[in-house]
Amino acid sequence: MKTWTTALLGGAVVIALVAPTGAQEIRQDRKELRQDRRDIRSDRRDIREDRKELKDTVKSGDKDEIQEARKDLKADRKDLRSDRRDRREDRRELRRDIKDRKQDQ
Repeated sequence: MKTWTTALLGGAVVIALVAPTGAQEIRQDRKELRQDRRDIRSDRRDIREDRKELKDTVKSGDKDEIQEARKDLKADRKDLRSDRRDRREDRRELRRDIKDRKQDQ
């Protein structure tokens, strides 16, 4: 009987500790999504600037600068893809956490 009581009490403590964690995970997921959106906006802004820089550099005709501007543009596009991937993963994580929270209730 003492073992069952201890097990039930231990289970209750674990549930009490896990429930707030679910809400905290959801808040953290939303915070990460906001940061992902900021990163994506920043990447888009950088790409626009890089395109303008590349256009101006092409007009100047300096091959080394053109190559450097293309590398910058390529790097910013890669960052954008990475940030979009992060956003997708964070959205999936948020959905999973919300689903888990609903099942626990």
